[in-house]
Amino acid sequence: MANDSMEKINGLRERVLALRGHLDLDRKRSRIALIERDSTLPTFWDDNTKAQALLKEKSTLEASVGAYDKVMRGLDDAQVLFELAVEANDEATTQEAEGSLTGLEGDVAKLELARMLSGEQDRSSCFMDINAGAGGTDSMDWAAMLLRMYTRYCENKGWKVEINDEVPGEEAGFKNVSLRIEGDFAYGYLKAEVGVHRLVRISPFDANARRQTAFASVDVYPEVDDTIQIDIPEKDIDLKFIRGGGAGGQKVNKTSSTAQLRHLPTGIIITCQTERSQSANKDMAFKILRGRLYELEMKKREAARDAAEAQKKDISFGSQIRSYVLAPYRMVKDLRTGIETGNVDAVLDGDLEEFVTSQLLGVKNPNRSAGAD
Repeated sequence: MANDSMEKINGLRERVLALRGHLDLDRKRSRIALIERDSTLPTFWDDNTKAQALLKEKSTLEASVGAYDKVMRGLDDAQVLFELAVEANDEATTQEAEGSLTGLEGDVAKLELARMLSGEQDRSSCFMDINAGAGGTDSMDWAAMLLRMYTRYCENKGWKVEINDEVPGEEAGFKNVSLRIEGDFAYGYLKAEVGVHRLVRISPFDANARRQTAFASVDVYPEVDDTIQIDIPEKDIDLKFIRGGGAGGQKVNKTSSTAQLRHLPTGIIITCQTERSQSANKDMAFKILRGRLYELEMKKREAARDAAEAQKKDISFGSQIRSYVLAPYRMVKDLRTGIETGNVDAVLDGDLEEFVTSQLLGVKNPNRSAGAD
C-alpha cells in the first residue's frame, strides 16, 4: 500500500511540474518583485488609481504562485511522512500520510483548472447574452429557463447578476436578455458555456401535449477595464435615447433614458435601460460595447474561437453544445466533453460545476455522435 501511495505522490508531482511553464511562474515571481520594489518609491502613490491596480495585480500573482508552492510543499511533506512510516513500520503515520493525499489531489486539480483560467481577461467580470432560437414560444421560454439556471449558478459562486436589457416574448419568456455578471473569474468560467443549448420536453404550450425541441444560444464576453485601450471613434457611433419598454410593472423605465448604441462598422446594437439616468445607461452601454469589440478582436486572432463562433450562428439542429432532455427520459449531456447526468432538476437549478470545469480542463467526448440525438 505504501508503494502505491508513493507512486501516487510521484504521479501528482509530475502533473504539478508539468504546469510550471504553463502557469508562467518565473515571470510572475519577477513581476511581484518589481511591483514590491516600485511600491517603496516615494512617487508610488502619486497616481492612486495606478497604484491600486498594481497592488491588485501583485495580490493576484501572489495567489497563483502561492497555490503552486503550497501544493509542492504538501507533496514534499507527504513523501517524508510515507518514508518515515515505512522506516518505522508505523500504521498511524501511514494513515495520516494517505489522508493528506485526498486533499492534495484536489489541490492539483485546482492548479490544473487555474492553468485554464490564465487568459488575459479570465479574471474579469463579464456580460452574457441569451437569445431564443428555433422553437417558437418554447425557445423563448427556454431562454427564461437558462436565465434562471445561470442566475442560480452565479449566485452559488458569489457573483452578482443584473439584467441590462431584455426583450420579452409574445407569450412567455424572452426573445433575448442581456446580463452583467460581476465577480472574480466570471468570464473565465462562463466562457465555457458559449454555444447553443437544446431543450427537449413535452411542450406546456402545445394543446396536444406533444414533445417539442427548442434552442437558445449563449454568448459571453469580458468586461474590459480601463487599462485596455479600445479605440471607438465618435463617427462610428450612433447613440440615441428612447423610451424604455418591457412587460410592464414597477421596473419598467417610463422615461426616455434608455440608451441605444449602434456601432456602425460592426452593426452591434447595445441597449441599456436598467440604470436611473441617461448618463449612467450611456456609460454602461459603452462598457458593454468595449467588451464586445474586445471579444471580436480576440476571435479574429484565435482560429479555434472563430470556428466555435461559426458553429453557433444557426441556433438550431446540429449546432448545439449541450442537450437537456426532459422527455421521454431525463438527461443532460454535454456534447463536447461527454459529461452527462440524469439529475436534470439540479442542473436547471444551477448545478453546472462539473460541466463547466470539464470543458475548461479539455475533457474530450469519447463518442460525440452518441450524444447527438
